[in-house]
Amino acid sequence: TIKMLLLSMGKHRSMTTFVSLLLSILLSFATANVERGIQIINESGSNVDIHWVHATTGEMVFQMNVMNGASAALNSFVGHRFEVREMASKKTGVCLGGSCSVGHFDVSLNQEQVVSVGPGIDVTFEDSLSRSKASATDILSECQERALKAVGTSSATTQSAIEDLVKCVEKSVTSTIEKSYEEVSFQASVRKDMAKLLENYTCADDELASSDPVSRTQWTFDGVTRDVAIMLDRPASKVHLVEDFISEEECKAMEKAAKPSLHKATVADGSGGSEVSKNRKALQAGIRVPWSKEQEGHPIARLSRRVYDYVNHVLDLDIDEHGQEELMSIQYFGRGEDDEEPDRYTPHCDGDCTGLKFKHGNRMATMVMYCTIPEVGGATNFRNSGLHIVPEEGMATFFSYIDPDTKIMDTGFTEHSGCPVIEGEKKIVTQWVRLGVTKEVPWDAYNTLGVIDSEE
Repeated sequence: TIKMLLLSMGKHRSMTTFVSLLLSILLSFATANVERGIQIINESGSNVDIHWVHATTGEMVFQMNVMNGASAALNSFVGHRFEVREMASKKTGVCLGGSCSVGHFDVSLNQEQVVSVGPGIDVTFEDSLSRSKASATDILSECQERALKAVGTSSATTQSAIEDLVKCVEKSVTSTIEKSYEEVSFQASVRKDMAKLLENYTCADDELASSDPVSRTQWTFDGVTRDVAIMLDRPASKVHLVEDFISEEECKAMEKAAKPSLHKATVADGSGGSEVSKNRKALQAGIRVPWSKEQEGHPIARLSRRVYDYVNHVLDLDIDEHGQEELMSIQYFGRGEDDEEPDRYTPHCDGDCTGLKFKHGNRMATMVMYCTIPEVGGATNFRNSGLHIVPEEGMATFFSYIDPDTKIMDTGFTEHSGCPVIEGEKKIVTQWVRLGVTKEVPWDAYNTLGVIDSEE
């Protein structure tokens, strides 16, 4: 390599050219083994295959398949190139446009890399630097407009001076924002690693009290005022505890309605369906809300209306009951301290918690209402937020995972888990709330990847 550089220096008269070549080679060495994570989001309408492209031979090496509507994580190295190939429909045997499209992306040196695959395999690549530049451009466009107004003229000389100033400032701002993104990314990884270690410690301490709220407030509905503890208050991540949310009458009505159809709880299987999982040890039953009896004061309809009112009170998204999921009755049972697989719910997110844009028709808030509390165990942890919640009968835990203004999803602060139920029973009522569903296109028109079921 040194010999090559010396020969190069002899060939090039310009020292600038030589320095540029030197820096380029040094950079390639420095980043050759730098690993980066890439989030791939497939919204193309077709399933796609991801192939690594060998830099020298051009050979294609299969990496993964990403279903339409799904996202996948890929780890690779800076400078690696990948090809995205559209797959033919399983039913028709052809691609959407007749011929199957392809796209490419390269792994950059920056953090927070996201590859979005749109219709026609239109590949869009974003990372912390590109987002920093976008942020800088937004900031500076307003500055430029203000500067022009201040100068009071649109002459070419003035405009040229402003453009030069903007370019100089843009470079500085982009660098500052990029450093901030790197710091945030590092701090997030540290926080999540620590949260994993704390998870079992908090569940093991039966005497541990609930975390302290950051503030307290009240909420009034149908003439009744309830106390609310604000546990977490971020734009895309909120956790509230509402006292006396569900009544004994409403709990009994739910338990009675659920009894004939209780079954083992299921989870999303990663391919659009659902499956029974040992990660979720519980019985559950979906309860259709009798809205026709709401005016008669039916307890289940009354409860459900209260849920939607509170969601709108917090998020102001004009949510109603049309097209929403059924109320879910979930029951956990303790079998003593010697039980090797106690009833619990391992850490998970109810909706997307990737910090990406909201997918229309998907979940964005949850209300968990407590009817029966176990003697030992059964607390809820929001481990990435450092929250430990010990439930009380009649209480409700509300949490949302969307910024109602930007429609950007939570980044993991509302990931939660249920500690094992050791002694007694834990009976809860859960409502998952969606945005964008209607009577014509209800929640079950979407698969568990959040995509409307189609030929794929």
